Amino acid sequence: MEAWQEALLAWYQEHARPLPWRGEKDPYRVLVSEVLLQQTRVAQALPYYRRFLERFPTLKALGEASLEEVLRVWQGAGYYRRAEHFHRLAQRVEALPQSFAELKGLPGLGPYTAAAVASIAFGERVAAVDGNVRRVLARLFARESPKEKELFALAQSLLPEGVDPGMWNQALMELGATVCLPQKPRCGACPLKAFCRGKEAPERYPRPRRRRAKEERLAALVLLGRKGVHLEPLRERFRGLYGVPLFPPEELPRRAEAFGVVPRLLGSVRHALTHRRLLVEVHGALWDGEGEDPWKRPLPKLVEKVLRQALPLLAHEGVVPFPHAKPHGVEPF
Repeated sequence: MEAWQEALLAWYQEHARPLPWRGEKDPYRVLVSEVLLQQTRVAQALPYYRRFLERFPTLKALGEASLEEVLRVWQGAGYYRRAEHFHRLAQRVEALPQSFAELKGLPGLGPYTAAAVASIAFGERVAAVDGNVRRVLARLFARESPKEKELFALAQSLLPEGVDPGMWNQALMELGATVCLPQKPRCGACPLKAFCRGKEAPERYPRPRRRRAKEERLAALVLLGRKGVHLEPLRERFRGLYGVPLFPPEELPRRAEAFGVVPRLLGSVRHALTHRRLLVEVHGALWDGEGEDPWKRPLPKLVEKVLRQALPLLAHEGVVPFPHAKPHGVEPF
């Protein structure tokens, strides 16, 4: 084992954060944590990890649940396609396969997630390369624009003999998450500073992959009826969730006429998706229909924002005794 590898492992043993999935060998629990961490920061993932396992303690329990229930428990974690793929996976297999090659063929499991589960839960000698590992290796070896295959081959060649591959992968990820940061890296606290070729100009490695976020305008129509809000199944980017009608602003007259209402503008909300920025005009009206309590349905974060803005105004206007506020954070289920 090389000196820098020994330094990294010694640092990890002393400084690794005490996360609930650390040291976990149960494949399902490892997978729950990795699916959550695909698009969610650790601090945000913690309550959802516990919540998800309380309701779905096994892969079998997850597979037997309805998709709507899974999305309801996932609500607030965002990027709901992860939960949809995870549910499909649980319906397809009774137990997780033990090899990287087989795991990679399951719904929602790309090379990184498959490698993380294979190495952490099953001890397979396979490198798990996420954004943190990419950044650490690019700086350590001064690679400005490493290609994915090249980087995986490098990471695979660095797996030290006689070391738990899951622990090694987690050590690299932990260094990237807590020290080798994208902005303002803590080079003075890095155990690899004596070995790092990119420490003089860490901002160069790796070169940022710039993607310009597209802006999109939408209109939301909030209809407050006798028992709650009109909800409908959403499609496209929010498939599997429920919400108020969302459509291009020019469709508002036609949509309002279909419900027999004359809505008024209540404000607007902004919402950021991975590569898209949404500006949503919020329109609302009192409605003759029944409606339902929206907080009992799985809603995307965007719809929660819309409802929090619209419902207090509509409920006050109509003197409707309706639970129009929802507490922030993770709710009990």
